[in-house]
Amino acid sequence: MKSTEYIKGLRGKNAEQLGEELAALHKEHFSLRMQKAAGQLGKSNLLGEVKRKIARVNTVMRQAAKS
Repeated sequence: MKSTEYIKGLRGKNAEQLGEELAALHKEHFSLRMQKAAGQLGKSNLLGEVKRKIARVNTVMRQAAKS
């Protein structure tokens, strides 16, 4: 999924749904970090992708709160 499509999807959600999305991303990020520490992470690029998604969700949440 392209980032623009992901952001458009995020902007269509309300604050509660964004919070749930953020919590799920934090859980996924934690899981990936544990896999990396154990040497089981095959695709190391996933860590960066999840971090960027977390930042995108936080940005959309701040923009929604501002307006």
